[in-house]
Amino acid sequence: MRAAVHPLHHIELWTHDLAAAAPSFDWLLGRLGWRDTSDPTWAAGRTWQHPSGLYLVLEQSPAVVGRGHDRLRPGLNHLALNLPPGSDGRARLDDLRSDAPSQGWSELFGEDYPHAGGPSHTALFLENEQGFEVEIVVP
Repeated sequence: MRAAVHPLHHIELWTHDLAAAAPSFDWLLGRLGWRDTSDPTWAAGRTWQHPSGLYLVLEQSPAVVGRGHDRLRPGLNHLALNLPPGSDGRARLDDLRSDAPSQGWSELFGEDYPHAGGPSHTALFLENEQGFEVEIVVP
């Protein structure tokens, strides 16, 4: 029997300002167990890899149209990422919530934290300065 293939190969996000977007993703993905695998010779992009093999690319492409991401327009609304396995996911989520503002992230739906996704769904919703939304889920 063949080993199962991860259903998602990679995610690529385009930005109009890599220097502004990369630090917030670097902090968040690092806290979630992703490692920076960026090629230092590629000035237009950054790459992070999850232990599962999935990787995320953030690229400042010359083909980008417009000035900024709008999660409310057709296309990608947000990324939903699991906290790494471990004890007390809620406490780790609270730590992320506390640290996020100093790392370029604003909380969304804070009045309903940690159940903005519903009463049986524990998550933190964040948006960075460029408008990218990430939902951090306690599995």
